[in-house]
Amino acid sequence: MHRVAVGIEYRGAAFAGWQTQQSLRTVQAETEKALGEVAAHKINLICAGRTDAGVHAREQIAHFETDARRTMRAWTLGANTNLPADISLTWAMPVPAHFHARYSAEARTYRYIIFNRWVRSALVGKSAATVFQPLDRDRMAAASPLLLGKHDFSAFRSLQCQSHSPVRRLTRLTVERAGEWLTIEATANAFLHHMMRNIAGLLIAVGKGEHPPDWAREVLESRDRTRCAATAHADGLYLWHVTYPVAFRLPGREVIDIGSRSAIIPGL
Repeated sequence: MHRVAVGIEYRGAAFAGWQTQQSLRTVQAETEKALGEVAAHKINLICAGRTDAGVHAREQIAHFETDARRTMRAWTLGANTNLPADISLTWAMPVPAHFHARYSAEARTYRYIIFNRWVRSALVGKSAATVFQPLDRDRMAAASPLLLGKHDFSAFRSLQCQSHSPVRRLTRLTVERAGEWLTIEATANAFLHHMMRNIAGLLIAVGKGEHPPDWAREVLESRDRTRCAATAHADGLYLWHVTYPVAFRLPGREVIDIGSRSAIIPGL
């Protein structure tokens, strides 16, 4: 048996999340089935981070064990032949036995994408969250640094969160605007369930003028989920990048400048 890592991108709108669930369409089940056709045996995928229903991924990483001998091109193109149009393998490569898609990851980056216009779009669909009220990017950016660092993020976790500890280290949180588009991007060692969507919800509330930027600190220090804003919609959330030790030599994705709409919304 040997271990193979794969990069996966998907639009999550039509899926009940990553994790296999009985009688529901999931990314894991579809991808395992496609890879199983190439391997000629059942595949069990372990991913870097399980995404919820409706959440997208630009760069999900997963690994599996196999005794099948295939070229990396064969794994990639063979799987894509069997995958639906809203999932694609972007690469495959052999990795050492100690590589683990989840536990070897050093950091994860999520991007939350907002289409901010007072009239609805006929084009955006579920590729981004739509906010009709004007958003003040500067107010949102002023609130962001107040959440940086190692903290108890209980105010930003869902009631369904199964993590043993609410402590996470948030190393980067930015808000950028390009015309009608805003992106909120966050990097942390790991994220709690709904943590990124709750951060986005808080920043959206600040951007609307419902609360001052300093409110971010108050919510964080309260450790009380009921003090935070409503959870932002899943449509805008992308698992953007997973960071691993360079020794594994995983294929990288170029950093995309948000200076154009096509860069903000992959494929749009």
